[in-house]
Amino acid sequence: MPTQRANGWPGLIEAYRAYLPVSDQTPVVTLHEGNTPLISVPAIASEIGKNVKVFVKYDGLNPTGSFKDRGMTMAISKAKEAGSAAVICASTGNTSAAAAAYAQRGGLKPVVLIPDGYVAMGKLAQALLYGAKVVAIQGNFDQALEIVRAMSETYPITLVNSLNPYRLEGQKTAAFEVVDVLGDAPDWLCIPVGNAGNITAYWRGFKAYFQENRASHLPKMMGFQAAGAAPLVLGTRVYEPETLATAIRIGNPANEALALQVREESQGEFNAVTDAEILAAYRMLAAQEGIFCEPASAASVAGLLKVKDRVPANATVVCVLTGNGLKDPGTAMEQDGQSFHQGVPAQMDAIAEIIGIGS
Repeated sequence: MPTQRANGWPGLIEAYRAYLPVSDQTPVVTLHEGNTPLISVPAIASEIGKNVKVFVKYDGLNPTGSFKDRGMTMAISKAKEAGSAAVICASTGNTSAAAAAYAQRGGLKPVVLIPDGYVAMGKLAQALLYGAKVVAIQGNFDQALEIVRAMSETYPITLVNSLNPYRLEGQKTAAFEVVDVLGDAPDWLCIPVGNAGNITAYWRGFKAYFQENRASHLPKMMGFQAAGAAPLVLGTRVYEPETLATAIRIGNPANEALALQVREESQGEFNAVTDAEILAAYRMLAAQEGIFCEPASAASVAGLLKVKDRVPANATVVCVLTGNGLKDPGTAMEQDGQSFHQGVPAQMDAIAEIIGIGS
């Protein structure tokens, strides 16, 4: 198990220091990220049957509300160690929030490029309030990433997208936590795939624990992309990706080669799920499990349900939920059917009639 301190969880770098490329000279920038819950989801398991156990890794409970904090504590700490004064990233939302928060925490200036009109308001609000310099471009995420990559090679500013190797090192700790809680690796790991850094990081973590005999086997890595933004499924770049799951609205994954290697090594798969399937899983997680995630997160559960006939009997499955539902309240409000009643008289009888009690 990871190292604990008397005053509680110390954050990822201290908890898993032996597995991370840090030294005594590394100035640790932390918001005590990690240690997020692994939650049993019996309603989803019952949809599969076959005595299958299903858990969700709810990384929406990280400090800025997404898994990006895992990588950002490492990226910002190492940027600070290298003497950087500023960091830059392209983002569909979550990276911008994490980069801004950790950069400000570490005394660095954050700069963010986003695709104009395609970032959920909850995420944009975070980046702005954290004090990032936010630039919305007339283009998509892939174009924004090309620009920030070139800028980091031209100007004295550090790139903190998942092309930064320290990002994946931090994110691999999620796999450690899964094994620490379950006592072994799951049989399947289902995960949303956008830029493909997280699936790469999880595999790296599982392999590290397996090599130390802390896990008896390696999981099958099942990556799920939105049907309108599924380059790894189609085998070709998608120049105009479209999906309501904005966090995975990426048509040219920066970590494509690494992700394809994960698929081969784990004997896993990439599959596509429609926006309708994502929303159905999103509603199911909230209404039947009490778990509110952002739409892109629900792609992992939507994918599991789509291929449920192929899940082995007695398997243990973990679905990664990458972000908190409060990141995108607009989508949540659009899903409401008959639950929200406005303009009701402030009278007990009127309220009783709406909720169906009384005479």
